[in-house]
Amino acid sequence: MADNKVPLLKREDEEGGGKLRYHENCPGCDVEKFKQSSNGIPLKHFFFIWIITLCAALPISSLFPFLYFMIRDFHIAKREEDISYYAGYVGSAFMLGRALTSLLWGIVADKYGRKPIIIFGTVSVVIFNTLFGLSANFWMAITTRFLLGSLCGILGPMRAYASEICRKEHQALGMSVISTSWGIGLVIGPAVGGFLAQPAEKYPRIFSKGSLFGRFPYFLPCLAISVFALVASVISCWLPETLHVHSTGQDDTKAALKGRVYDPESEEINVLDRGLLPSKWSLLKNWPLMSSIIVYCIFQMHDMAYSEIFSLWAVSPRRYGGLKYTTTDVGEVLSITGFSLLLFQLFLYPWVERILGPITVSRIGAVLTIPLLSSYPYIARLCGSILFLVLNCASMLKNVLSLSITTGFLVMQNRAVSQQQRGAANGISMTAMSLSKSIGPAAGGALLSWAQRRQNSVFLPGVHMVFFVLNIVEFIGLIMTFKPFLALPEDKL
Repeated sequence: MADNKVPLLKREDEEGGGKLRYHENCPGCDVEKFKQSSNGIPLKHFFFIWIITLCAALPISSLFPFLYFMIRDFHIAKREEDISYYAGYVGSAFMLGRALTSLLWGIVADKYGRKPIIIFGTVSVVIFNTLFGLSANFWMAITTRFLLGSLCGILGPMRAYASEICRKEHQALGMSVISTSWGIGLVIGPAVGGFLAQPAEKYPRIFSKGSLFGRFPYFLPCLAISVFALVASVISCWLPETLHVHSTGQDDTKAALKGRVYDPESEEINVLDRGLLPSKWSLLKNWPLMSSIIVYCIFQMHDMAYSEIFSLWAVSPRRYGGLKYTTTDVGEVLSITGFSLLLFQLFLYPWVERILGPITVSRIGAVLTIPLLSSYPYIARLCGSILFLVLNCASMLKNVLSLSITTGFLVMQNRAVSQQQRGAANGISMTAMSLSKSIGPAAGGALLSWAQRRQNSVFLPGVHMVFFVLNIVEFIGLIMTFKPFLALPEDKL
């Protein structure tokens, strides 16, 4: 007997009337049965996807509000202006680790299933995010963040999972759930970090300076996220596997090839078998996939740099063009932003995407982002409640536009490949995106540190230079969304 993984459903021979034949003990076929029998939105599965993706997103940016103070407490920066420089390396360590392993996790998910990788990733968040909160020095912080990024391979398999667990007409919503949860995690994470960091100073009646949380002032937000990740790891055990695993004899395999493989979503007949499937490396020749990944990475590098710069800029002193906010102030702004993202992505984005299409939505988001970022240095001149109101509006709009761009490119990437390559395709996307995001915090921190030392320059003084550079990156991404660079994918779902 030979084990062959036939990723799609087989069609019975002509005498069988052309009916679908499902394989026994195949989790992928069980999911297909569910999809064929139900036209509704799989709300329970989308909820699970939302929770698990949020678990993967929260640790990424939760450190940004307190990272400035953490680096200060490590006493590694000789000057106050250099704190942002060292903070950038800690922010980049996670993405560098993820860049080195994302493709591997995608290939493993294609071979062994999405579920084992998801469970392993959630458990990794529990362990290494907790250890990061207990970091006693700069190098321990970098090491734990690097290991967290390396071993948390959740996002790639979750993208594939979201497009496989639902019918085609709900896949835009599935991708929206992923990007919504991811975007909210990148916003709520800093809110958690802002509210819970340095608890002995903020809540002295509850936490004493001699307690564990007093000796490790940044442990509480990490612990809270780790507890949430523990819940997500339990939920991930209930996820149904979507990968097709068909064990057939040699004669059955030949009959399957002769009888052809049936794709119930596209209602097209394709000759597919393990031996006939395109190589994983053929994905690199898939220009609709690769061009969308490249443009996606440009925008993601911009967004990651913005996330770090925003929090560092907000807590920086006024003399350096900052807002002199506390970590709690930053947490309040980002909490409000997160709620607006949830409303937009769940209720408005699917409707807008159906009307305009993912690429048009992404272009509109990029165009509106440029004048918005140009206004940030002038927002810093405000004060009091007016500053809080305007900053909240700007933060909400910026993150809504960023998520619109992200969701559009996720939809295009998953439509450019078939199921048997989707894990590897998302692995390639995650690797490239993580590399670009590892550049974002380091470059953003160094850029902010440099800009704060040139307050009296004639050309773009202080933070004006920071947001000008961010706009250049955004404009490059916008130009690359047009032909001949970007090729729209043929729907292979």
